[in-house]
Amino acid sequence: MRFGAAFIGLVLGVVMASAALAQEVAGDWDGALTIGGGMTLRLALHVVHEPDGLTATLDSLDQGALGIPASSATLHGGKVRIEVTKIGGAFVGALSADGTTLSGDWSQGGRATPLIFTRRAASVAAPTRHRPQTPHKPYPYREDEVSYPSTPGVRLAGTLTLPEGPGPFPAVVLIAGSGPHERDEEVFGHKLFLVLGDHLTRNGIAVLRYDKRGLGGSTGDYKAATSADFAADAEASAAYLRGRPEIDRQRVGLIGHSEGGAIAPMVAAKNAATAFVVLMAGPGLRGDELLLKQQALVGRAMGVPEDKLAEGRAINRKLYTAVEGATDSADAAVKARAVLTAAGLPPQAVEAAVQQSSSNWIRFFLAYDPAPTLAKVKCPVLALNGSKDLQVPPAEDLAAIKGALAGNPDVQTVELDGLNHLFQTATTGAPSEYAQIEETMSPRALDLITGWIRARTP
Repeated sequence: MRFGAAFIGLVLGVVMASAALAQEVAGDWDGALTIGGGMTLRLALHVVHEPDGLTATLDSLDQGALGIPASSATLHGGKVRIEVTKIGGAFVGALSADGTTLSGDWSQGGRATPLIFTRRAASVAAPTRHRPQTPHKPYPYREDEVSYPSTPGVRLAGTLTLPEGPGPFPAVVLIAGSGPHERDEEVFGHKLFLVLGDHLTRNGIAVLRYDKRGLGGSTGDYKAATSADFAADAEASAAYLRGRPEIDRQRVGLIGHSEGGAIAPMVAAKNAATAFVVLMAGPGLRGDELLLKQQALVGRAMGVPEDKLAEGRAINRKLYTAVEGATDSADAAVKARAVLTAAGLPPQAVEAAVQQSSSNWIRFFLAYDPAPTLAKVKCPVLALNGSKDLQVPPAEDLAAIKGALAGNPDVQTVELDGLNHLFQTATTGAPSEYAQIEETMSPRALDLITGWIRARTP
């Protein structure tokens, strides 16, 4: 599910500052921001001294967010101030006398967190995370780059992997979770769908993974899309598979992760040709209820005091009610701004939250109840959650899915002990832990999904 993409961003604007100070600030800087629960988020700041001022980019290495722009920056009295209006954040730091550190605070949502950037030596490469499960070419199977139409004005681009042999093969469409994901569903350097697709294909199952509309090689407008639009794209992807000669059109199913687990049932309920559905941390609860539970669980894991959690929950309830009742995005923005301003949030935090809460996507998601759609799904369903998933709480979620599918004779729900929302073997389950875990997806989850599909597509 979506969670705040805080601490990313930054191209410094043109500023008025002394040339000497600007030259001292120029360079590559590495830092780590503590985000709760003893977890850190690695940042890399790249500053260039231009003739008319400074430019820079900030990478959030653990989020895979590179070169994201800041709204403004100033240099004054030995201090650097960088504002990131889009996420309601700002960094203010002082350059040390020896020019090796920028020490200050990151401020966001009314809270300040210490942050120190250390100058990187020219000979030192940017730090990387080890991802041992990421497959590398040559693969022991065929890989095709494909393109096919979806709704008017949208053409999807993706990768189809085909097992060795003549076929026809059973096949799956991989449907990504919320956020601007391309075909590999990369999260914190973990390429979830590349790893899952590789495992399935090595076990005789063809896999289509694709870029969301408006991203990567796909056309269309990502920012204007809702889950219903993404469902149309998933349906078009399944139709494309059924038209391939290498694919057994009677054995084409869907695997949805997170929001993709809401989208897959939309397709299956509408199209009886769907052979099976796998829900990986797919939502069984209404969107607004799910997000409130998610915020409480993640906040608690990050050490947020209970009184602050209760305060945030009350504000978000009012916010969700306001935007759900809006007539369009502009009306939602007006209503959201009124709620957040009345709650006393700082202006920057208000504007960041308004952008997030007034989009077409969030308004659809908040009001969406998966149960009626799930009740219409007649094909076999496997629903999985990790016991440490803090974004889609497993007990409530699986119970809701099982209840909605009570009329379906072939349903299996499984809570995998010790796994988080990405199906990694986890300690706390907090999103702040995702980047630090080397495992991309537990072999237990990979083997369970593969075995279940093989049993239903002999």
